[in-house]
Amino acid sequence: MKAAVSQTLTSIQRLQAQGIPCALVSVVRVVPPTSAHPGDKAVVTEDGRIDGWIGGGCTQPVVARVVRSAIADGIARVVRIAPSADGYERNADDVLEFGMTCHSGGTIELFVDPFLPRPRLVVVGHSPVAIALSGLAPRVGLDVFVVAPGADPAAFPDAARVVNTDDPTEVNADIPGGAVVVVATQGQRDLQGLHAAIAIDARSIFFVSSARKAEAMRASLAESGVDAGVVASIIAPAGIAIGAQTPEEIALSVLAAVIASRRDVSTSKAARSVPQTAAVASSSLAPTPMSHGGSCCSGGSAQHEPALQSAALEAAGHSAH
Repeated sequence: MKAAVSQTLTSIQRLQAQGIPCALVSVVRVVPPTSAHPGDKAVVTEDGRIDGWIGGGCTQPVVARVVRSAIADGIARVVRIAPSADGYERNADDVLEFGMTCHSGGTIELFVDPFLPRPRLVVVGHSPVAIALSGLAPRVGLDVFVVAPGADPAAFPDAARVVNTDDPTEVNADIPGGAVVVVATQGQRDLQGLHAAIAIDARSIFFVSSARKAEAMRASLAESGVDAGVVASIIAPAGIAIGAQTPEEIALSVLAAVIASRRDVSTSKAARSVPQTAAVASSSLAPTPMSHGGSCCSGGSAQHEPALQSAALEAAGHSAH
C-alpha cells in the first residue's frame, strides 16, 4: 500500500512539474461486489488517463467526467456510484450520485481532489518594475518566468527560469503556453518584448505603458502583420490606479490586476473594495479579446492622480511614454 501511495504522489508531482492538471481519486467506501477497495487511489488527468486503480468499466467513465468538472472549477467532489435499473444523476447532500445499470451490482464512493499547476506569470523586460514584479509574484502563488535579453539572472532570484533572449522562436520553445504575460520593458525593446509575449501563446498580455505608447505599439504590431484580434486583446495601460509612484508600487498595481483577472473579478469591482482607488483595467484569463483602460503608470485615463503618476515615472527614469 505504501508503495502504491508513493507512486501516486510521484505521478502528481510529475504532472505538476509539466503543468498538467489532474485529480487524485480515492476510494472512500464500497458495498460489495466491487473490484475496488477502500484506500485504492488513482491519478486521473483531464483527458481521462488513469494511473492507478479505482474500479472497473462502470466507474471509470463517470470518474473521467467528474474529474474534468473538478479541474475546471478547482472544487473537490464526493461521488457515489450505485446500481440502478435506470441511469440517473443527482446531487444529494453534496454527494454526486450516479445510478448505473452495470451487472456488478456494487456501490462505490470516491473522493475527487483536483491538483492544479501553480499559475505562471511571464515577465518580459529587466526594468525596475520587471524586477519588482518577479520578486512579488511568487509571494501570491505565481511561478515566474522572466524574458530579459542580456540581463543578469542574479537580478531575478525568485524566478523559476530566466530566458536571456526575446527572440519569439526561442521564447516560444523555452516558455510553456497558457501563462499570463506582463511586458514591463519600459522603453527598452518594447516592440520586441510584445512580439515575444505574443509568441508565448499567452492567456492574456498586460503592457506597462502610457496610453499614448500603447496605441503606438498596437499600430506597430498591426503594421507588422500581427492578427488584429491579438493586438486588441493586449491590456494596456496595465494596472489598477492606486497612486503608485515607485517601481514596487507600480508592480503591486499591475499584479493586483493580474490577480483580479485570475479570480474572474473585474478591476472596477476590485477597486470599489479599496477606498480612493479607481478602476482602470478589466480582463479575464480566458483566451478572448480583453478590454483595456487607464493605468496607474499611464498618465492616461485613470480617474485619480494621472499627472502625478506620470510625472513620478518620468522623474524615476522608467520611460512610461
